[in-house]
Amino acid sequence: MSDRIILKGMTFYGYHGVATAEQTLGQRFVVDVEVRKDLRAAGATDDLRKTLDYSLLFRLTKEVVEGPSRKLLESVAQAIAERVLSGFDVESVTVRVMKPEVPIKSSILEYAAVEIVRERDE
Repeated sequence: MSDRIILKGMTFYGYHGVATAEQTLGQRFVVDVEVRKDLRAAGATDDLRKTLDYSLLFRLTKEVVEGPSRKLLESVAQAIAERVLSGFDVESVTVRVMKPEVPIKSSILEYAAVEIVRERDE
């Protein structure tokens, strides 16, 4: 199925990273979540129950990013993906977690990121 629901550029403040300063001072994280779901019934009926409530997806992502500290972006992304797959009727989820302020000395880059794709049958 090629139907998708996309939440792009969600920005939260969290305490993730390997460096002690990242875990104590925190920083911004930008997250994109894309789910694949058959949206034909929602389109035909205009019924919210036939789709996925974007506000719930946003809230779930916020809870993970603003929740307990994790060392790796991979762990943040995995936690979001697991909660999406266990909480919503979707075929797959793609999660991209970006860290705009990377603590790399003399770094010039827009962001560091991790993107994962998880499917229902995994």
